[in-house]
Order: sequence, then structure tokens, then C-alpha cells
Amino acid sequence: MTLSSLFGDKQFYRSLFAVAMPIALQNLVNAFVNMVDTVMVGRLGTVEIAAVGLANNFFFLYQIILFGVSSGGSIFTAQFWGKRDLAGIKKNTGFCLSLNLGLSLLFASVSFLFPETILSVYSRDPEVIAAGAAYLKILSFSFTPFAVAQVFTLALRSIEQMRLPMLTTLVALSINVVLNYIFIFGLGPVPAMGVAGAAAATAAARVVEAILLLTLSYRRRYAMAGSFREMTAFNSAYVFRFIRICLPVILNELAWSSGITVENIIFARTHTDAIAAFNITGTVSQLTWVFFMGLGNGVAVLIGKKIGERKEEAARDYAARIIRFAPLVSFAAAFILIPLSWLLPFIFNVNANVLASAKAMLVILACSYPFRAFNMSMVIGICRAGGDTVFCAIYDAAFLWTVAIPLASVMSFVFGAPVWVLYICVNLEEVIKAAAGLWRYRSGRWLHNVTEGI
Repeated sequence: MTLSSLFGDKQFYRSLFAVAMPIALQNLVNAFVNMVDTVMVGRLGTVEIAAVGLANNFFFLYQIILFGVSSGGSIFTAQFWGKRDLAGIKKNTGFCLSLNLGLSLLFASVSFLFPETILSVYSRDPEVIAAGAAYLKILSFSFTPFAVAQVFTLALRSIEQMRLPMLTTLVALSINVVLNYIFIFGLGPVPAMGVAGAAAATAAARVVEAILLLTLSYRRRYAMAGSFREMTAFNSAYVFRFIRICLPVILNELAWSSGITVENIIFARTHTDAIAAFNITGTVSQLTWVFFMGLGNGVAVLIGKKIGERKEEAARDYAARIIRFAPLVSFAAAFILIPLSWLLPFIFNVNANVLASAKAMLVILACSYPFRAFNMSMVIGICRAGGDTVFCAIYDAAFLWTVAIPLASVMSFVFGAPVWVLYICVNLEEVIKAAAGLWRYRSGRWLHNVTEGI
């Protein structure tokens, strides 16, 4: 495919950006608020920023498992949407909601009752554990509303209703920023709560987001907003098909998030400055990475819809375009990271060691962006949309566990390498993974109609 033919299908790009940009904007709002959270907590000191980062790693593990359920369910929703099977969308949403609520109760209970035990897995620093436990205990109250919001957000995206999730996220996270300032530093009669205040603000914002999504989805009668009977109408054929398609997605997200958790443990146990730099790098990178998340999720909706409509050649054409377009535009995003690195001393109240490490890590991250963009397109946009979830699970997690984690562990605990060397190790897997993804794309075996016969 030549450069001129790549950009020749204007309808594809109009459809893609109509879906992708609201998703990207929603993710940008999330990333910006996460950065504001990090900056506010960072004003308290290195221990606090490390503690909140590690506590959020446990929430990240929970979030990724929920995303596995909801993302797997969105494969069905997008293809049901292509068939205009509204009953299928409602029962699929109800089943995903049941699973996510069960998971939320489990994780919330563990976080509330055993926060110190959880944090001790990540760090040996007693100050970090104490501060992180105070944050995680309060954050546990956000787990259930977040589970509800996750299901409805991904369902709305899959039926090409992007504005509502974007607007509810904007409202909820605006509340989060305001309450963060009040609760962390104190204002008027409200005492300064430090990291516990950051958790309280987040929990309040999640409750608002869930209420808005539910209320407006039912008021506007969107496809997933069914009665209790409609949302529990799943039969054994559907459940078995859901498990067969979605279990690899859930295991994939669990294996991948566990790997990211282990990476955080490696950096945290290297030293507190290392995990602080790692958290800062991740927060800043989100500001540029949101566009590619939007592209991946957007093209997944388009490909899934085409498969549901039985237009497989159009789905393959969309896949061909996104795996070329995403890496191409990633170069522009990579260059944004370099000037962002110069602003770190003005944003974060951390020592010079942390700042130097974070700057070096952002340069390394920029170099990995084309490979990351390709892999994002393959995992979220192509393989999952096409129901190729078994390969996707292997492809997305295998190199993390066989390349990134062993290399980073050896470099840290055996050779005592600098933090930026560890970061090279955790990014090396993206290069190898891209080669495997290219092979799978060319084989054509990623495309499956998962809603056929149910």
C-alpha cells in the first residue's frame, strides 16, 4: 500500500476520527487529571508520590481485569451492532455488568481490609507502605461505581455513542481536580488530608461518573439500557461463546497487568527514586499516548461493525490502513515527549536524581513509540475486534514475561544498572512483539464472526 493509497479512502478516516477523537479526548482528560493528581501529590514529597503510585498499581490491576471483561464484551457489542441485534447488546451488557460487579466487591473488600499487606508486596519502605495504605483504603469505595462506568463506557463506544462517555468523564474528573485541591491541602473548614484526600476526591468523582452514565443512558434509551429481564436473558450458548472468546482477553489483561505490576515492583525495590521516576514518566507519557488509544479503540468499533455486517473485505482493508497509519503518526507524538521532559523541574517537587532519570526515560519512550503504536493497533484494533483473542493473549503478554521482566530483573538485582537501563529493558519487548504482530496480520487468521449462531 503506497502513501497515496493509504490516505485515499477519505470515508474511512472520517469514520475513524468521528469515533476515535472523542475516545482520545476522554483519555486525554483522564491523563491530564492523572497528571494533575500526580503533581498535587508530588508537592507533598517523594514518599507520597511513590506511595500513591504504588497504591494505584493495585487499582490498575483491578482496572485491567475489568477492562478484560468489558473489552471482551465489546467484541460482541460491536458485532451485534453491525447486525442491529439490540437484544444481543442488552444481554451482553447485563452479563458484563454482573461479572464486573462481582469483581468490584472482591477487590474493594481486600483493599479496605488489607491495604498494608498489598502495599508490602510492592515496597519495603515503611513510610511508603503507611502512606499508600491510607490512600488505598479510601480508594476502595470507588471500585464499584468504576465497575459500572467501565461496562457502560465500552458499550457506548461499541455502538458509536462517544459523546456521553466523554462528557461524563469530563464532568467527573473536573470534580476530582477541584476536590483534590480542597482535600489534599485543605481549604476553609476542610482540613488538609494529604494522600487520603486524593483518594477521597477520586472516589467521589467515580460515583458521579457512574450515576451520570446510568441516568443518561436510560433517559436517552441507548441500545444497552435494558430492563432487568432483557439484561439477564443470556442462555447457555451465549455464556459458553462469551467465555470462549472473552476468557483469553481476561487472562491476557491479567497476565499483562501482572507483568506491569512486577515491573513496578522491580523499580520500587531498586530504590524509591527509581519508582518515583517511573511513575512520573508514565504520567507524562499518557498525555501523548491517548491519541493512539483512541485510534485503536476507534478502529476496533469500525472493524467489529463490518464483521457483523458480513463485510469482511472492508474489515481487512481497515486493518491494513491502521497498522500503517498509527506508526506513521507516532513520530510526531514521540517528538512532543522531548520538550515535555524539559518541563519536569517546574512541575514535580522531587530531587535531581529523579528528574534526571525521568528525562532519560522519556527519550527512551519516544524511540519506542512507532513499535508501541503498531502493537496497540494489532491488540485492540484488529485482533480483539476480529475475535482472535487466543493469539492476542499470547502476543500481548508472552514477550513481557519472557523478555522485559527477566532482563530488567537481572539488570537491577544482579548488575545494579542505572534506572534508564532498566527502562530500555522493559521497552525492548515492543520491538520483538511488533514482528510477531506483523506475521499474524499477514496470515489473515485474525478475523472471526463471534456472534454467528447466538
